[in-house]
Amino acid sequence: MELKIGRMEHGPRNAISDVAGIRVGHCTVDNPQHKTGVTVILPCEDDIFRSKMVAAFHVLNGFGKTAGLMQIGELGTLETPIALTNTLNVGLVHDAMVEYMCRQGEARGYRITSVNPVVCECNDASLNDIRHRAVGQAEVFAAIADASEDFALGDVGAGKGMTCHGLKGGIGTASRVVEVEGERFTLGVLALTNHGRLRDLTVGGQNLGEQIEERIRQDAPDKGSCIMIVGTDLPVTSRQLGRIIRRCSVGLARLGSYIGHSSGEVMVGFSTANRIPSEGGCLNFRCIHESHIDEAFRAAAEATEEAVLRSMLASRTVTGWSGKVRRSLADFWPEE
Repeated sequence: MELKIGRMEHGPRNAISDVAGIRVGHCTVDNPQHKTGVTVILPCEDDIFRSKMVAAFHVLNGFGKTAGLMQIGELGTLETPIALTNTLNVGLVHDAMVEYMCRQGEARGYRITSVNPVVCECNDASLNDIRHRAVGQAEVFAAIADASEDFALGDVGAGKGMTCHGLKGGIGTASRVVEVEGERFTLGVLALTNHGRLRDLTVGGQNLGEQIEERIRQDAPDKGSCIMIVGTDLPVTSRQLGRIIRRCSVGLARLGSYIGHSSGEVMVGFSTANRIPSEGGCLNFRCIHESHIDEAFRAAAEATEEAVLRSMLASRTVTGWSGKVRRSLADFWPEE
């Protein structure tokens, strides 16, 4: 089966890094006890703290421990990179991001006395001995140093120990080109996938999950979480961006997720188009007319659906610390 999602054109990498300036890095912890890690999305190469980005978030189901959402909701801005990790490592990764930002400020000649790192999480305890928190400052700094426009997918970084639709989940990405009156913009999604039930997995209207479940006799409740990070160069307000990122939920639903009770679905979006200085007077903003927003809605839905699938197809089969096995979707992917 060919992986073709939707009708829209994707960018040259088919990745969130098709948006100029965005880079992604991983640090993976892979040993007999731990299958975990951290992934960091760097939204730009310049100083995001003094030149903030328009941002928004949406919580579809709130069974999650993401840090940093409250200030995004109040101010509509992003001022740090975004880190992804496992549930019990949020505190340590947050601490590392504070240290990173303070060092960045000192290197640029100013002191940071308040900062709002965004750290998102999914629970990888089925494959990782999560109680012994294996991700700290060294791993976060390594992921930042690893950041690139061309980055690995699958069971890497924060995705190492994740489970998606009963199979191996992880890091996935996709992008779509949005055209507004002759101008071309890019919207990209990076997904950390740890959600869904195997028998519900649907691709292109075909229920693959039931077929796979018959072969491996494995099914579990829809739980675990999915984090969706949307980056775009589309000029939008925070309110418009909030409307756009909510359409990531369409991509999850098309794959068969019912957003279970203990699955936290969190979407965070940022736009590189309008930068907001730390100080100043009145600002001039450019934003799309909402008569053109439908294409951005479709882009978010299509890119999310494809990013989730790519996270599964790029992942290898992984055996966790307690002997649990998560098979790769690639092992069951139809040839035609």
